[in-house]
Amino acid sequence: MASVGKIARRSFLIGSVAVVSGVAFGAYQVKKDAPNPLNAGEGEAVLNPFVIVDQHGVTIIAPRAEMGQGIHTTLAALVAEELDVAWDDIRVIHGPPAQAYANQALLGLALPFKHYEDGEWRHWMREQIGEAGKLMSLQVTGGSTSTKDMFTRMRVAGASAREALKMAAARRFDADTADMRTENGVITAPNGETVTYAEIASEAVGMDPGHVAPRPASTWKYLGKSMPRVDGVAKSTGTAIYAGDVQLPGMVFATAIANPKRQGHRSFDATAAEAMEGVQKVVDLGESGIGVIASNTWLAFEAAKAVEVDWEDADYPATSAEMDSIIRASFDGEADASPRDDGNVNNAVEGTEVTAEYSVPFLAHATMEPMVATAVFEDGKLEIWSATQAPIIVRDKCAEVLGLSPEDVTVHTPLLGGGFGRRGEWDWSVQAAKIAASVPGTPVRMTWSREEDMRHDFYRPAALARFRGVVQDGKAALVDGHIAAPSVTHISMQRVMGQTPPGPDRGHLEGAFDQPYAIPNYRITGYLSPLTVPLGFWRSVGSSFNGFFFDSFMDEMAQAAGTDPLAFRLDLARREHASSARMIERVGEMANWTGETPEGIGRGVAFTYSFGTPVAEICEVVQEDRGIRIAKMWIACDMGKVLDPSIVESQMTSAAVYGLSAAVQGRITFADGAAEQWNYPDYDALRMHNTPAFEVDVMALGGHMGGAGEPGTPPSASALANALFDLTGERARNLPLIDQFDLIV
Repeated sequence: MASVGKIARRSFLIGSVAVVSGVAFGAYQVKKDAPNPLNAGEGEAVLNPFVIVDQHGVTIIAPRAEMGQGIHTTLAALVAEELDVAWDDIRVIHGPPAQAYANQALLGLALPFKHYEDGEWRHWMREQIGEAGKLMSLQVTGGSTSTKDMFTRMRVAGASAREALKMAAARRFDADTADMRTENGVITAPNGETVTYAEIASEAVGMDPGHVAPRPASTWKYLGKSMPRVDGVAKSTGTAIYAGDVQLPGMVFATAIANPKRQGHRSFDATAAEAMEGVQKVVDLGESGIGVIASNTWLAFEAAKAVEVDWEDADYPATSAEMDSIIRASFDGEADASPRDDGNVNNAVEGTEVTAEYSVPFLAHATMEPMVATAVFEDGKLEIWSATQAPIIVRDKCAEVLGLSPEDVTVHTPLLGGGFGRRGEWDWSVQAAKIAASVPGTPVRMTWSREEDMRHDFYRPAALARFRGVVQDGKAALVDGHIAAPSVTHISMQRVMGQTPPGPDRGHLEGAFDQPYAIPNYRITGYLSPLTVPLGFWRSVGSSFNGFFFDSFMDEMAQAAGTDPLAFRLDLARREHASSARMIERVGEMANWTGETPEGIGRGVAFTYSFGTPVAEICEVVQEDRGIRIAKMWIACDMGKVLDPSIVESQMTSAAVYGLSAAVQGRITFADGAAEQWNYPDYDALRMHNTPAFEVDVMALGGHMGGAGEPGTPPSASALANALFDLTGERARNLPLIDQFDLIV
């Protein structure tokens, strides 16, 4: 097989062959409005936008970014399952920016339905809305949509390539296509003659087998099993290529600094930086900051510190206290949305009333790999290697700032060292493009310092919630929740599209209004706080804080009702949604939940439905001499369909660790308009010594496929908080928990 580098250079060209793309009525359809972005290099045969065959095997084009979640393995399995190719004979690379690779599931999440109530008609509606993702060229990795978006499309791509190869072989052997048999990349004719895919592929190019239905699950040999990770060997041996590993002849190194108050600069003096030996150039990047080019990255970092800059002031309040006051004052203004208003919460309901107020702080994404891109600008064209979740956006934004057409920008997407939504942005890529344009013909690797990364994140918003409830006869009779925060969707879409979406912000209340509980009087109301702090999509977005708010209140209501907290949730779920009830029941079975814990041990249960997946978690904490240790966590989830159990288990564990890290000590605060946290000592995550042991049960009870990457995060904070209550008798209503409890960090 041709090298990945050669394929990336030769194949990522705009072609004119029609792409198989689109979903309608749940079936994969052939449409002519999205061109195949691949042209064959020497010795290669491009069979469709997802399959390239050459003399060494099959290259599968993955349209989603691999950022540690294992998506390249699962997407490859979807194609390989239908293509009848040996697992060891495949290679996987990320696709170029192209409409053919648009995410057709992401927009479907925006429909204002309770996701757990989706039947066939609602699922069909989400798919139809998702078609707009193709029209918008929405090539984005996010929203826990990658697998369900590509589940049918990539299987049909593999099946269509297989049938095209069989048609070519049938023509060569003068036989019927239906009589040809395929196995491990070899086609066998009825008379016993054989031909490999590599030998026949060039003859299969352009052959149209028509619509080919994917095979039934009963025939699967790869899907439904835990497959070896296609990126495992490279990552284990240190040979995996990230954006910071790209090597080009004559490369120079750069960094960028921007206003920590998130505005531009009035002036700067680079005299001291330019006098440092090895510093080649200081570049004015306009509103996006200042770039420094040097002979190595460390020198660029040091030179950037030597630049004296007069930064403009922030356009938002200077301190966290002022921001908190604005969020709190939002409750006195007009509500933005109330997507759930069952019964009548204003009527008097007899029973025990419960009230509580909760808060969470701003959070950073804190990806392990800082923002980095490698770029070269030459002859009016830009080529850039960017660790991005949104390659089309990167292409178009870079083209815009350099005055180029999108066709003059080539974007390569290497492996990502974590994403969590942060790499759906383009700020660092644009900086790299501008720096490269200042030294035409010279490749530039631009790397942010960790401090620059932390202070220039697009944060998860701070949020405040007020809940009132009534319990009656041991059950929840009323829940009335009010949630205030600045809008992630509005601020992000204003940045991407120059306008905010019309209508109420449903995402602002996800994880609270859409929980599968039979509560007769159930209202959730949202208030949007007028803050312009840069915000972005953080792992599980609104559900990340609403899961904590809502489930913590469920625990408080169970306490007020004198009911076991697991039984309290289970009763509510059984009357509303069978799958969710089963997850709550199952996690109790896994942990041998009795509702009683011995002295020195606390247990908390939590549940959140998000991204189409119900997830129940139980956390166990232990009091030790040195503090409280998070000892173990049990997780039960229903994926509907499970394509790779080990990857789903890893994602559930990862999501929980991410949520626990934020719950324990995650916090971004502001002073003088700038974030006060600069590096991991200021914003740490769980480490090996304080990460709990995990037991995960990945279930597949049927129905539509749920997401895997994010649903494990929302219940994690409340599971821990509820466990701490069980241990100490203190109720946690504000994050991070380190402020209230002596947790081991």
